[in-house]
Amino acid sequence: MIDKITSINNPKIKNILKLQQKSSERRKQNLIVIEGLREITLALNGKINIKSIFICPEIIDLSTIEGKFNSDIIFEVTSDVYDKLAYRNSTEGILALAEVKHSTLENLKLRENPLIIVLESVEKPGNLGAILRTADAANVDAVIISDPLTDIYNPNVIRSSIGCVFTTQIVTASSDGTIKWLKEKKIKSYAAALTAKDYYHTKDFTKPTAIVMGTEATGLSDNWLKNTDNQIIIPMSGEIDSLNVSTSTAILVFEAMRQRNFYLS
Repeated sequence: MIDKITSINNPKIKNILKLQQKSSERRKQNLIVIEGLREITLALNGKINIKSIFICPEIIDLSTIEGKFNSDIIFEVTSDVYDKLAYRNSTEGILALAEVKHSTLENLKLRENPLIIVLESVEKPGNLGAILRTADAANVDAVIISDPLTDIYNPNVIRSSIGCVFTTQIVTASSDGTIKWLKEKKIKSYAAALTAKDYYHTKDFTKPTAIVMGTEATGLSDNWLKNTDNQIIIPMSGEIDSLNVSTSTAILVFEAMRQRNFYLS
C-alpha cells in the first residue's frame, strides 16, 4: 500500500523544500530533487539512484509509472502539497529524490577522439542547462566545469537542461587541474575570446578537442587564455560584439561536429 501525505508539515515534504532551496543541504545530504517524468527517466537511464518518488494522482496518470519503481519508495501527495513542492509553473505531478552521482577527471571515460566542453566559472543555471542540452545533442564526451559558481544540480539547471544534466559526463574541477589534465591527455584546447584574431571555422576540430568558454560578464581568465592552445572568435556583423554563452557554445560545438561529419569515434 502506498503511503499518502496530506500535510506540508510532513518531515519528508519539509526536507524536499530544503533541498530545493539550499545547495548546502544538497551537498550535506548528497540528495537532489528531480521534477518531471522525462527528467526522472533520463536520470534512471544515467544510472542515478532514485531514493523516493512523490506523485500527485490528481495530476499524473499512475499508469505512466507502473512497473518503473518499487512501490515502497512511492508516496502519494495531495494537490495542495504538490503545489507547494512544484518548481515549475506547468507541472507533471511527479518528482523524485535521488542520490548525487559524482565524477572526477581521473575517472572520465573518453573515446579515442574526444570532444569536450570546458566552462570556466559558469554562473547562470539557465545558461548551464542550455549548454548541457547542446552537449547531449552533440553527444560530447564530457562537460568540465572549472571553478564552478553554481551548483550543477540546482533545480533550475535540471529544469533548463530538461534532464540532460544526467545524460552527459559532468565533472567539476579547478582550472589548474583541468588545464593539466587536458595537456596530459593531449587534448587540444580552443578558448573562445573577444580578443582572438582567428575565426573559429578556420581551425581543425577533427582531433581530440576541448572547447573552452568563459562567463558572459568577463570571459575567460588570464590563466585560461595563457594556457590554451588556440584562441578563437565567432565573427559578428552587427552592433553587438558577442552572443549568449550557450549560443556561442552551440555554434562552436556543432562546427566541430560538422568537421567530424557529425560523428564522434
